[in-house]
Amino acid sequence: MTMRDQLQTALKEAMKAKEADRLSTLRLINAAIKDREIALREEGGEVDDAAILAILGKMVKQRQESARAYEEGGRLELAEKELAEVKVISEFLPKQLDASEVAAAIAAAVAEAGATSIRDMGKVMAVLKGKYTGQMDFGAVGPMVKDQLA
Repeated sequence: MTMRDQLQTALKEAMKAKEADRLSTLRLINAAIKDREIALREEGGEVDDAAILAILGKMVKQRQESARAYEEGGRLELAEKELAEVKVISEFLPKQLDASEVAAAIAAAVAEAGATSIRDMGKVMAVLKGKYTGQMDFGAVGPMVKDQLA
């Protein structure tokens, strides 16, 4: 079952169960995918599962930053809404790797890319993004790769 099919099934179930908040979040996900599809249509590409995972990862990150900003501003009800959306979006993301799994993945990617210096960081990151999209935070992984290559 593709990601798109999973999302459509979840959307139908949320409609039947009359879960307004969940339905709203699922519609936001579909809108983001549609936007990406329209942008890629001009280039001749299409949205596959990897692209959907990237979109979902970006949406989670945006909502976590918004929730943090709302908490700092004392708007806890808005922060809770953002975190509830994160919870729904995260259902469709693969399990996040823990620290030891991330370290092992980095070591394997360095070996696979044949990286020897910091100049090869792009190759290593490309290998990681190809295999682990949605499973790790690449913003946090970048410095770890840099440390390993230094």
